[in-house]
Amino acid sequence: MNPNVDPQRAAERVAAAKAYVDALVSHDPSGVALHPDCTRVELGVKTGRNGAHVARTLARGPQFRLIHRISDFTADVDGHMVSTRYWVHVRPKRLGLAAHVVESFVVDEDNRIRAIVARFGLPRRRA
Repeated sequence: MNPNVDPQRAAERVAAAKAYVDALVSHDPSGVALHPDCTRVELGVKTGRNGAHVARTLARGPQFRLIHRISDFTADVDGHMVSTRYWVHVRPKRLGLAAHVVESFVVDEDNRIRAIVARFGLPRRRA
């Protein structure tokens, strides 16, 4: 973590990002604090128009239904930016497939997510 960021504020911002990542598995966005104007961009394509749209896709988006587990979550905070890295494990479980994700979150003063930018690779077998 950046030494210029208050540790409590940093922990709160990481918790906001982690709530979103956890919702990728639970498909329950109720614990995710999204700003009404939140946007999501995946691989350069805008996939979330506003907070309500992002929440709906977390709850019902078929692209997220494949995710059954998250592992190796790490986060760094620099001001309002939370940079995360983790693996998403996808169905069918028996294939052991996972994709590496690098995702950035802009979290406002009220600990609401204002922007999400995700980059990820193709699922591959993990040992």
